[in-house]
Amino acid sequence: MDTAVPPSSDSTVITGGTVPGGQGQPAYSLRLADPSAVPVLIAVPHAGRAYPGSLIEQMRHPGYAALRLEDRYVDLLGEAVARETGAALLVAHAPRAMIDLNRAPEDVDWEMFARGKPAGVGSYTPGLRARSGLGLIPRRLPGLGELWKRRHEEAELAARIDEIHAPYHGCLAESLVTLRARWGAALLIDLHSMPPLGLREGQPPPEFVLGDRFGTTCHGALVANCFGYFAEQRRAAAHNRPYAGGYVLERHAAPDSGLHALQLEIDRSRYLDGRLAEPGAGFDAMVEMLSGLVRRLAGEVAELGRGADAAWPQAAE
Repeated sequence: MDTAVPPSSDSTVITGGTVPGGQGQPAYSLRLADPSAVPVLIAVPHAGRAYPGSLIEQMRHPGYAALRLEDRYVDLLGEAVARETGAALLVAHAPRAMIDLNRAPEDVDWEMFARGKPAGVGSYTPGLRARSGLGLIPRRLPGLGELWKRRHEEAELAARIDEIHAPYHGCLAESLVTLRARWGAALLIDLHSMPPLGLREGQPPPEFVLGDRFGTTCHGALVANCFGYFAEQRRAAAHNRPYAGGYVLERHAAPDSGLHALQLEIDRSRYLDGRLAEPGAGFDAMVEMLSGLVRRLAGEVAELGRGADAAWPQAAE
């Protein structure tokens, strides 16, 4: 973490990392009160809109591709919910087109690079996401094809990892440990958006998809609370399909040590306009609903923390 900015009354805004070519634009910002009001951190890795001119010049269809890659304005939802609930908030400003913070640093399609795979990488084979076109640096999108006019240089990738990916995940890990030290447990809500899903077996399409890596990243009571809340609100929700969570949950969740993590995907049509481009008529209602969910989960996490082994915080130091 780098620069502390004087915040509103009881929280601090910390910026860190750098967007390469972005004239000093920080890669992320963190708002975290001390002491924290609730044991919840909302993270938004895919809504960054700090596009350097050099990046846009490399893209074949910058406007359309950016809109497809972004979790459009989920950061605005996160900011509003954090204000309402007191949750901590970590927002990436670096765009997903530059680097995907929900991918492992090794999940690279080396065919995108001018010199191919570096000798030092060894026998590493890209994962499924990279092979599908959505690796650490996205390569292609369905219906749009290749995103880039030219191949990348290895130095570009190294800079993005060092200046964006590594500091973002370092901040995320440190923030969760800070919350756990106060509450005995902490919850990460990794906030995303998704295109509207189709009907499934005659059922209405889910407005939300909750991912917990098939039961491995958080206590079952938190998942049960989520689905109970969605049912009360008469909102359709799905579990792990088609989105179970990615690298963020894999890296940061440790429920046996009091670090719980959920990925929450939201149907963009429920808070954006008809073009899925700008905040729409449903935005305020979505903020209200998500705020209620965070409050409910915060109470459950606090209960889990009260029953936790007091050695958890020390074990992480």
